[in-house]
Amino acid sequence: MNNKPIFVTKPSLASLEEYTSLLEGVWNRGILTHNGPLVQDLEKQLENKLNVENFVAVNNGTIAIQMAIKALGLQGEIIIPAFTWIATVSAVKWEHCTPVFCDVHSNTLNIDASKIEKLITPKTVAIMPVHVFGNPCDVEEIEKIAKNNNLKVIYDAAHAIGSNYKGKSLLSFGDISATSLHATKLLNTGEGGGCITKSKELREKLERIRFFGHDENKDIVEDGFNGKMTEIHAALGLANLKYYEKVLEDRKEKYTYYKQYLSKANKLKFQHIARGECNYSYFPVIFESEKKLLEVEASLNHHNIYPRRYFYPSVNTFVKVVSYQPCPISEDISLRILCLPLYLDLTLDEIKKICNLIISKLST
Repeated sequence: MNNKPIFVTKPSLASLEEYTSLLEGVWNRGILTHNGPLVQDLEKQLENKLNVENFVAVNNGTIAIQMAIKALGLQGEIIIPAFTWIATVSAVKWEHCTPVFCDVHSNTLNIDASKIEKLITPKTVAIMPVHVFGNPCDVEEIEKIAKNNNLKVIYDAAHAIGSNYKGKSLLSFGDISATSLHATKLLNTGEGGGCITKSKELREKLERIRFFGHDENKDIVEDGFNGKMTEIHAALGLANLKYYEKVLEDRKEKYTYYKQYLSKANKLKFQHIARGECNYSYFPVIFESEKKLLEVEASLNHHNIYPRRYFYPSVNTFVKVVSYQPCPISEDISLRILCLPLYLDLTLDEIKKICNLIISKLST
């Protein structure tokens, strides 16, 4: 085994030839953006592949969340989990709403639905749960709470392509789900994302918002912005889509291998998949203490292996951009969680090496 760097992730890519063959058409047509034919084709293929309706492709997952908030006309407080990436907070704030942090389950790492209602005030307009690492949230309980309190539900489904609940894509839940097609995701367009909704009316509104508020007659009828995906990015997505099932199965195989091997240690905790089908897009491990995590991380780095403290720190503690609201479980988990390398080109021998280094350090 060579000593090449092993990073936490690596993009899953079609061959360069497959990609460039699609780019030839882009060059011949001279259409690079503005809802081009490849963007439309990618949307349709994703709808068919994932069995969802109304996939609106956009230029990144953060913009997708902003577009969802804008399309639903939300102004007020939005309840979000404290254990998430900063983009969840950023999107809420950019749309002039206020993030209200809810703590998470220590096992699933998802928003604790039992703690949502006590956070609802007259200013609350929506709940924005996150399917953390592709692990399905308690979508039924969240829907019930939202209905009882007349709230909208936007899912931050950045990690959720390939995850299912009761035979349906996780992207089909909520008023709108916002997903990511970033380079680190199971399916990528380099940079990219999408909004998914069951409402044709919302789809049309999202399409107007992503193109400066233009309608089909080029009249400005919405307060929009530039959320368009380019043909260059759509081409990469179409090329990579051919390998979607292969990538999905590969992640599951390697996730299972990791878990079986590391279970021998008896000193690690794993994310609990409480419901539905996870896409196994990440492999997080939770240590007994931050001290032990740092020791393991240093050992792996010494061997040219670079896991990631993901998500760290808990976003409710970013006091330069938010008002602190205590979420003790999220704050504790964020100190002790580490995502291990997981991607298509990673070999089982490399995973075995990673596991052995972790187990060795845990025994000291």
